[in-house]
Amino acid sequence: MVIFWQIATFAEYLENVTFMTALFDEATARSAIVFTKMHGAGNDYIYIDCTQSMPDRPEELAVEMASRHFGVGGDGIVLICPSEVADLKMRMFNSDGSEGKMCGNASRCIALYAANHGLADSDTINLETLSGVKVLLINRNADGTIRDVTVDMGKPETTASLVPAKAQTEQMIDYPLCVDGVTLSVTAVSMGNPHCVVFVDRLEDVDFFRLGPMLETHEAFPERANVEFVEVVDRDHVKVRVWERGSGETLACGTGACAVAVAGNLTERTGDNVKVSLRGGDLSIAIDPATGHVLMTGPAEEVFSGVYHRKH
Repeated sequence: MVIFWQIATFAEYLENVTFMTALFDEATARSAIVFTKMHGAGNDYIYIDCTQSMPDRPEELAVEMASRHFGVGGDGIVLICPSEVADLKMRMFNSDGSEGKMCGNASRCIALYAANHGLADSDTINLETLSGVKVLLINRNADGTIRDVTVDMGKPETTASLVPAKAQTEQMIDYPLCVDGVTLSVTAVSMGNPHCVVFVDRLEDVDFFRLGPMLETHEAFPERANVEFVEVVDRDHVKVRVWERGSGETLACGTGACAVAVAGNLTERTGDNVKVSLRGGDLSIAIDPATGHVLMTGPAEEVFSGVYHRKH
């Protein structure tokens, strides 16, 4: 905004300076975004309370704020919104601006944020996501402090066409997939978003930065896929490295940990309860044999809060 004016007297000059200052203060206030940086096992997002107002162009905002060098830095942004069908609604945008349907680590962080900032009056929170309403349960220590959060992630989807994944079989379980001349055995699972799980002998031997993006964008996954490389320690413990759709490598992925547990269970590599060790920490995944629901338990932590001034 550019404004020109003619100055007749010093009093008029002061009046115009006051007017312009008010305009710039208003513009600054409009561009200012209050945020809280949080992470779940190292999967870090920038959280914005949108219960009163919503920033415009969130896709562009995600790219801008999530930049590790020119913004706040994170795997993306998460908008905490009002909901007509649940206590709160989550919208999450990856660092490339694409909108994700579900994020397990982010949902746990929302539970912590809601408890700490007066957005919830119960330790059980219903959260609306693009993949349905998820139930969050805050677990407390004896002194009342929050220990961790359990999320009922619902039932997994393993029908290939619904993941979605393209296969010659109804399910893509230990399915041979050719990637750059190499045949990998992959399992496709949806936890509200598509996952490609690859079991390997040793994580250290995986050509991660070559195979991760190639599997994410493989023609077998029409909506792209999150990719998990998994080393089985024993039936109760696996180690995982994650290439996340729209973000690249992340230190943890909640839906990915659940997909790994489901894939391990389907292929009889793991049991109903498994510790998933990711680069950012451990998550506990349980498959309820009675309901088929996947329950994820793990940490959530607030790192810092601030005010971000939009560049555009």
